[in-house]
Amino acid sequence: MAGNGALPTVDDMRTEGVARAYDRWAPVYDLVFGRVFARGRSAAIAAAERVGGRILEVGVGTGISLPQYSARSRLVGVDLSAPMLEKARERVADLALRNVEQLEVMDAEHLAFADASFDVVVAQYVVTAVPNPEAALDEFLRVARPGGEIVITTRIGADKGLRGAIESLLSPVVNRLGWRTEFSWQRYQDWVDRTAGVSVIERRPLPPLGHFSLIRLRKSDAA
Repeated sequence: MAGNGALPTVDDMRTEGVARAYDRWAPVYDLVFGRVFARGRSAAIAAAERVGGRILEVGVGTGISLPQYSARSRLVGVDLSAPMLEKARERVADLALRNVEQLEVMDAEHLAFADASFDVVVAQYVVTAVPNPEAALDEFLRVARPGGEIVITTRIGADKGLRGAIESLLSPVVNRLGWRTEFSWQRYQDWVDRTAGVSVIERRPLPPLGHFSLIRLRKSDAA
């Protein structure tokens, strides 16, 4: 956490700003967000495990999800924050997670993997935190194999009503913390509609209040 005790912030949604914010979150991330995102993590991992094989987790952070995967899954994790990944490496070593192949600092919008490298791409609470979400989605699709899946847990913003008004009001504050509140389902749908070779196969709200959702996308066999 920042030396003055303030919450870590980012001046805008540029890549370097987001990286700085999450560098500062690293020491307390599990404590602050571990239980908040627990159900979403479990849902995403269960969906990924149904496909299995080689799984890329984008935004792996401190590696809090890694022990929940089965030993038969081969795992690769990337994150923009080096301090977060240091925590992940410590977790892998402490728990002897031999199915973790690689942990690397990497930008979600510029993945350094060959096309069709993974059976599943998992992105938990990542899409609304990157500067150019559609560019990240393009990369997820590129590195997924034909017939593979992209599994996303994400904040879906409200389009109207009281919740929408509150999210609009809070947007400048949460942007400084490293993520967005205003991110509607329509933005995902627009990307799917204009992108060849991808379809939505599941979209469901996550408990307890449905503020977050699980989204599963499938890359076509012919892609």
